Amino acid sequence: MKSHVKAVVIGGGVVGCSVLYHLAKAGWTDIMLIERSELTSGSSWHAAGGFHTLNGDPNVAKLQAYTVQLYKEIEELSGQSCSLHLTGGVMMADTPERMDFLRLAHAKGRYLGMDTELITPSEAKAMFPLMDEKNFVGAMWDPVEGHLDPSGTTIAYSKAAKKLGAEIVLRNRVVELTQEVDGTWNVVTEQGTVHAEHVVNCGGLWAREIGRMVGVELPVLAMEHMYLLTEPMPEVEEFNKSTGREMIGVLDFKGEIYTRQERNGILLGTYEKACKPWSPV
Repeated sequence: MKSHVKAVVIGGGVVGCSVLYHLAKAGWTDIMLIERSELTSGSSWHAAGGFHTLNGDPNVAKLQAYTVQLYKEIEELSGQSCSLHLTGGVMMADTPERMDFLRLAHAKGRYLGMDTELITPSEAKAMFPLMDEKNFVGAMWDPVEGHLDPSGTTIAYSKAAKKLGAEIVLRNRVVELTQEVDGTWNVVTEQGTVHAEHVVNCGGLWAREIGRMVGVELPVLAMEHMYLLTEPMPEVEEFNKSTGREMIGVLDFKGEIYTRQERNGILLGTYEKACKPWSPV
C-alpha cells in the first residue's frame, strides 16, 4: 500500500468504484480506494439494480442518461459484464393530477433529448400483462429503463479503474482522518497511514460515521427497505416466449411499488412509509 497519493476514495461499493474510475479516466492515476471488507459488501450487492433516465432534477436526469451509456464503455474496457437489461419501463398515473406530473416530466425529458412517450393504460398493459389497467388513467414510457447486476457493475468499474492505473486496497478499515495545516489529509487505516491531497467519502452505510471522523454530521441515514422475488411464473415465461423479450419495469406511484422481471419471475420492491433507520453503531 502506498503512503502518499493524490486522492483516497473510502468505500468499495458501486459509488466508490465509479468515483475511482472517473478520477482515473480524468488522468488522476495516483489514486487509491480503501475498502473495509470486500467490494460491494455494503448495500451494493443486494440492490435491486434498476435504473431510469427520468428525474425531477434535470441535472440528475442528464447524469442518469450518461450513466446508462457508460455501462457499455466500462464493460468493454474491463471485460466484465454488467448484465445490462434495457427493457424500457413505464411510470403509471392513477389520478389526473399524477398524469399532469408525468406530462411535465415528459416535457422536461424531451427538452433534454430523452425519447419518452405518454401512453394509455392499455398500451402499458400490453407490455406488462400482469397489471390491472383499470387502476390507472395514463402512463409515461421510457425506452431507456432497465436493470443490471449491481455487483458485476461494481467489479466492472473497479477493473476499468485499475487498468487506468488506480489502486484498490481491500480488508483495510479507515479508523481516523486528520487534516494538516496545508489542507492535506492523513488517512489512518488498520494497515498504516496514507497521506492524500483529497479524500472522497463513498462509505455508503458508513458515510455518516466517516463524516464524524472530521466533525461533520452528514444528513445521510441508511434505511431498511424490502423487495421480494417470486418463484418462476408461467405468465412470465409465456410472455417471454410469445414476444421474444422481457417484461418491462413498472413504477406505481400510488402503490409506492416498483416491479420488473427477474429470471422467470417478478421482483417487487417498495419504499415503505414506516421504514426503519439502520445504523452500524
